[in-house]
Amino acid sequence: MIYKAVTSSILVLLFTALIIVQAGCTKKENSAMTNDEMLARGKYLVRLGGCNDCHSPKIYTAYGPVADTTRLLSGHPEDLALPKIDTSMIQPGMWVMGNSHFTAWVGPWGASFTANLTPDEPTGIGTWTEDVFINSLRTGKHMGVGRPILPPMPWADIGKTSDEDLKAIFAYLKSLPPIRNAVPSPIPPNKLMAGK
Repeated sequence: MIYKAVTSSILVLLFTALIIVQAGCTKKENSAMTNDEMLARGKYLVRLGGCNDCHSPKIYTAYGPVADTTRLLSGHPEDLALPKIDTSMIQPGMWVMGNSHFTAWVGPWGASFTANLTPDEPTGIGTWTEDVFINSLRTGKHMGVGRPILPPMPWADIGKTSDEDLKAIFAYLKSLPPIRNAVPSPIPPNKLMAGK
């Protein structure tokens, strides 16, 4: 009889402990991330997404190009002009070309330059809100309402990520040091071809 009562009490305690632990886990899963967790998540997603591959100027090493850590995510350098382009190579079904920094791209859409993603107000995303950032990636429009975001930016795929992940990416980008770098505007195909 005592054995049965003790066993029942132990089972009740174990069951109660299990419910408390499970409730604690569920609460953590559903709670908002702390600021540090959000920044760490954003940094992880930016690295995983390869954002530095196009949005950071490069330095060349014995192992090839690597992101210039003094200009991370600052976009196409404003003082770097496009070289002479053989426009016959960029017709539909032909080649797409990129510069040696992978920050400028030329194709049937014209020339596109990777954006400055640092929080510099005049030249980067310093004046952007979280909503503007998310709308840009959901709609493929600059600032969510402007000109189209051009190739090779994979906005359609990035725009399918969760609001939480996009907010984390935005928080991380806003935490970076601002870098003043006025990226050139895109060059439409007719102007690119006229410069032949």
